[in-house]
Amino acid sequence: MQVTEFDILIVGGGLAGLSLAWALGDTRCKIALVERSPPRPTPDWDVRMYAVSPANADFLQAIGAWKHMASDRIAPVHSMRVFGDGGAQLDFSAYEAGVGELGWIIESSLMACELWEGVRRQGNLTLLCPATPQALQVTRGAAVLTLTDNTKVSAKLVVGADGRDSWVRAALGLRAISTPYGEMGVVANFECQHLHRGIARQWFRPDGVLAWLPMAGNRVSIVWSTPDENARELLALSAEELCARVAAAGSGELGTFRLLTPAAAFPLRLTYLPQIVAPRVALLGDAAHGIHPLSGHGINLGYQDAKALAALLAATPDWQDLGSERLLGRYQRERREETLSMQAATHALHHLFRKDFPGLKPLRNFGMNLTNRLPLLKSFLVRYAIGDF
Repeated sequence: MQVTEFDILIVGGGLAGLSLAWALGDTRCKIALVERSPPRPTPDWDVRMYAVSPANADFLQAIGAWKHMASDRIAPVHSMRVFGDGGAQLDFSAYEAGVGELGWIIESSLMACELWEGVRRQGNLTLLCPATPQALQVTRGAAVLTLTDNTKVSAKLVVGADGRDSWVRAALGLRAISTPYGEMGVVANFECQHLHRGIARQWFRPDGVLAWLPMAGNRVSIVWSTPDENARELLALSAEELCARVAAAGSGELGTFRLLTPAAAFPLRLTYLPQIVAPRVALLGDAAHGIHPLSGHGINLGYQDAKALAALLAATPDWQDLGSERLLGRYQRERREETLSMQAATHALHHLFRKDFPGLKPLRNFGMNLTNRLPLLKSFLVRYAIGDF
């Protein structure tokens, strides 16, 4: 059977995989992208929202994707208020940090559809969709992927960008250490009575972490990371009951709520991989790591994976092997520090506010209030969080 040859084969057409493809659009690389089904726009507002950091907005701008996003569906975040579980408060401001915005809130489907339309027009890319991988064989000179229709494609490098339950990762036997939090992230969108004024709000509560993210217009999206039992209770509420519960949990700061999208939930877990590369294979995005959503940095790590890998591949001379262990080792080393530090920070914060040892509650709230009085420390934290070093 004939094998079609490529330089790079991307398995997975999610945000990280698509952004990598876009970033390689001006290279000489011959690319193929394998995806089961194309993204589809939602009829109303997508319940899946992401907080895109300025560093990643710059990345999307640099590859030419950001300008295609519908500006009337993107909300800038000008400031953030974080509330402890004992009266503490921590405030972050883009103005005080000397940056334009702390980030942007944007729908997953909006980004996915625009990125997909871009790669469809990309001259150096072949879309294999609908297509499902069946087998992966790595040889000395190439990696050969067999699809379920028995089509065979080969590449110098295979990129696994196929999500938290990555098929590529499993096919290679790359070990993923997953730690379930025993929580779910409950998400929903609401119209609110009062203007949110571009302020993101987050509460550390006894029943989990509740975030209100400002959407375009007078709307907010919530992510309530809460124990499984409470999550199931929230999902069972009527629209009116859920609106009342969410508004009350935020101390009524934005008045009454009206539900725009039915609530949904996803299980939360920490996923650590000792190795994100193997001979002729590299992982990125959720296939390479998983963190608690309290920082809102999941997709930001994925975009930075794509940016780093694209830069390495684009700078590789034509005579050099794109799947060489030396090259892929550079990618792994470059991404390890940021990924581990973000995983450690979110994991520690989660446990700090979930544990109730004697004396811990007043201590953690004291720390928040103290940090709020130290402008230089706050500015450093903001710049680290948004990727402005």
